[in-house]
Amino acid sequence: MIQIGSKFIRWSALVLLGQAFLATSGTAEPPQATQPQPVKAQPAKAQPAKRAPNPAMTLPKVDPSLPNVLLIGDSISIGYTVATREALQGEANVYRPLTNCGPTTRGLEGLDKWLGDTKWDVIHFNFGLHDLKYMGPGGQNLADPDQPNSHVQVGIEDYEANIETIARRLKATGAKVIWRETSPVPDGARGRIVGQSRQYNEAAKRAIERVGGITIDPFYSFAVEHADLQKKADVHYTPEGSKVLGDHVAEVIRQSLKK
Repeated sequence: MIQIGSKFIRWSALVLLGQAFLATSGTAEPPQATQPQPVKAQPAKAQPAKRAPNPAMTLPKVDPSLPNVLLIGDSISIGYTVATREALQGEANVYRPLTNCGPTTRGLEGLDKWLGDTKWDVIHFNFGLHDLKYMGPGGQNLADPDQPNSHVQVGIEDYEANIETIARRLKATGAKVIWRETSPVPDGARGRIVGQSRQYNEAAKRAIERVGGITIDPFYSFAVEHADLQKKADVHYTPEGSKVLGDHVAEVIRQSLKK
């Protein structure tokens, strides 16, 4: 009886182990899926405000019945473009290249593109401040003229030759051409020497006289009379100064249109 009882106990234990195994494997519920947590929206980064386009760097509203005028020049001319355009409203369509025309070397490269196929009645042009500005030995802009190896961007002899080439090309368009003198360099202006504008204007005058048939806008002396409208230690002008210069340029062009 004892042996039979032992076998019965062992058999009962096996049955219980099997039931426990089934309970923990076959009948257990599967694990619940983890619910995804909502992602918090990140605040949008503020975009920098776009600068409004310079109105000088836009095409004019064209009246086909009016003569076409082209202004060519650097940032000084960009400054007075809108004032000139407004002063000649109803008298002329006033255009300019949509760029800073820079030194005479850039003028030689870009002139044909700037002229395009428009029939120009008057062309008012200037180069100078970018020619006489000093560059460093590594091409640094507005270098100290006293720095060793600094040099003007375009030497005065090359400048004179370039002005003559440009003037002849402009005259060949059949337009009335006006050479605008270069404005003064004030005390303290970086990268330029006071008085050098006069020297470059004299060189330009020689070139213009060789070409002949071109009006000279006495812009230098006019600007000297309004030196209080030029920024301190800066070749550029205040908004009021650009308005005064633009009215002057408009009157010079107006007189040319009457001829």
